[in-house]
This record gives sequence, C-alpha cells and structure tokens, in this order.
Amino acid sequence: MKRTVPSDVAVARRGRRRGQRGFTLLEMLIAIAILAVIAVLSWRGLDSVIRGRATITAAMEDERVVAQLFDQMRIDAHQAATDDEAEQPAVSVANGQLQIVRGLFAPDTAPRLQVVRYRLSDGRVVRYASPPLSNVGEVRRALGSSHMDGWNPIQLMGGVGSLAARVYIPQKSWTTRMNDVVSQINENDNNLKVLQLGNAPLPRAVVGIQVAIVAKNLAAPITRVFLVGN
Repeated sequence: MKRTVPSDVAVARRGRRRGQRGFTLLEMLIAIAILAVIAVLSWRGLDSVIRGRATITAAMEDERVVAQLFDQMRIDAHQAATDDEAEQPAVSVANGQLQIVRGLFAPDTAPRLQVVRYRLSDGRVVRYASPPLSNVGEVRRALGSSHMDGWNPIQLMGGVGSLAARVYIPQKSWTTRMNDVVSQINENDNNLKVLQLGNAPLPRAVVGIQVAIVAKNLAAPITRVFLVGN
C-alpha cells in the first residue's frame, strides 16, 4: 500500500490548530481565583484608606469645633467688664453655667454692655448673648432673669457630657462659690475706701476662668484657662 506523504499545506493547518488551543477549565478556574484574591486584597486596602481618611477628617472637625468654642470663651473673658461697671460680679459660675458681663465696642457707637451665658443643653454647649444693654438697670434685669427671650443662641459644640467652670480669686484660689467672689468684691471696695483713692477703679475680684469639657468624641477631658480682662 502506498503511503501518502502529508503535504506542506496539511502540516501547516495541523500546526495552526495546535497553536490555537484555548484554556482548559482548570486554568480558567485558577485565573478566576487569583483575580478574586487580588480584588479582595485591593478592596481591603482601599477600604482601610477610606476609613483612615474619614477618621482623620472627623478628628480635624472635632478639633476645629473645640478650638472655636474655647476661642469664643477667650474673647468674652478678655472683654469682660469690671465688677463696678456691672455693679455685681462680672463673672459668675453656677450649676455648670458660665456667665460673663462683657463690653461691646463698635465704631461711632457708645460703649455698651452685654451678658453672655454658656450652658449645656441636650448635650450641646450653647452660647446665649443678650441684646446690647445701655444702662446698669438693663444689666441688672438681664442678670436677674432666667428667661432669655430675645437673646441670640449659638450652638458651639455637640456630644458634650459635662461642662464645668470655676474662677480664680487673686491671693486665694480657684473656687465655684460665688460667696467667695462677693466677699472679695467687698474687700476690694473697703480697701479702696481705707486708702482714700477716690475714683480709682475697683480691682477685679476674678482674674481667671477655668473651663473643663467632657465629650464622647474626646479621648480625655479638655481644660482651658482664660485671663479675665487681659
């Protein structure tokens, strides 16, 4: 029987069929598994980056809110009136509330006074500011009233568990007792009369304010000290 020698064309066709052989099912499964592992690892890395960015953003926002709160307190303490201008303690603390009688100074306007109160309400530190007060009678009524109709409330910080404030009396110590402040005012007044200093200003009974805040988004309580009238 005569053997047939494959032609060059047939050999080339068989070669192309061998070269065009596709992936087997096992190879496809291995490739899919590898891609799945890479996708999971990539997702975890991306999720970690996103979570880290969110944490940093939240921390920066918390820091900004705390800084804004204490900066406003610093300004109010700096602009605090004297005790003789208010005809009673210009700075007072009671039951977690901080109250300051401050001066208002605007161009082409006579200096006036204003009462501001920092209170904790439903976990938020709120600053209440009275309208400008033109005379001592208006100041006295504002200080003696617990109602704040017409006052301007501004929420400064949320998530606060407690707000504590105390005042510093020179040559004595920190205190939360307003009787100590009143006694110091009387002592300063008597010293002026004994020395016969005439119209000399009455020394401040309170020269410092300390405020401590506990909040759920703070790792530890934050305490700040402000000078009064300086």
